[in-house]
Amino acid sequence: MIDVYLLSGFLGSGKTSLLLNLISQLKENGKKPAILMNEFGSISIDSDTVGKEENIPLKELLNGCICCSGSEKTESQLQGLLEENDDIDVILIETTGAAHPVEALDAVYSPLFAERLKIKGIVTVADARRWLERDKMSPQVRSLFMEQIRHAHILLVNKTDLLTESELATVSMELANFNSTAPIIQTTNAHISFSVIESTLEDVINPTRKSIVSGRNLPLSSKLITFEEPVDQDEFEDWVKSLPDTVYRMKGYVPVKGVKNPYLFQFAYGMVNWLPEYVKMEPRLVIIGEGISQIEYFEK
Repeated sequence: MIDVYLLSGFLGSGKTSLLLNLISQLKENGKKPAILMNEFGSISIDSDTVGKEENIPLKELLNGCICCSGSEKTESQLQGLLEENDDIDVILIETTGAAHPVEALDAVYSPLFAERLKIKGIVTVADARRWLERDKMSPQVRSLFMEQIRHAHILLVNKTDLLTESELATVSMELANFNSTAPIIQTTNAHISFSVIESTLEDVINPTRKSIVSGRNLPLSSKLITFEEPVDQDEFEDWVKSLPDTVYRMKGYVPVKGVKNPYLFQFAYGMVNWLPEYVKMEPRLVIIGEGISQIEYFEK
């Protein structure tokens, strides 16, 4: 499986600096990274800079967000990376500053190639000064900024050189209270060792938990379910309704008793949607949410 890292963060936080830093380290360690970059406009700017790196497979998603109308394009670009390069070790995905983490993960983790990718986690870069001045943002923009931080698996508090010691202490304390599961690492120019990210994510994504804990303080993650036998549609829906509200998304192909081909199944915001498929797709389902590893999977 190919390790996938999502680089999240608000506009101007330092994601591209982080990306360039990680590319350099991976190459030095003999790894072969590939890049998917999402730029909101129709002109590639950051990706032109990244593209100067030699022998790095790069795909772009322009003029749209990875997390909404661009999800099908994201799937296509990832498929292209996988088909055109059979020696990739790591995929780094830099999301646009307007991407919500849950929806970005949803766009990336397609059931078509979920068995080939291992989502290692979301590394969110937060501008320390912007956090202190978040009340100056419009409510909608501030909400997105906060959601990006809340769902981080690792939180890089960037541009720390622009703050006083007192301001930095305030930022670190407030962020730790806001996202209690993400390790907070202070950075300048988004410089961090890739090995630190790698080892830290192992601890965050695979916590020692016996059961689903109520609340919203569990790491965001994804899991893949495969089906050996068709399911009863009503029983399957009853199972879906029994899941905790920390399950945000489901998508994939569910085999149903008495139906030739698996249905395309989607779940979001408490609503389910079944669509018939006219070709036989692999029966597998991706679940996205918090504390997913502790869910008892549907078995009937």
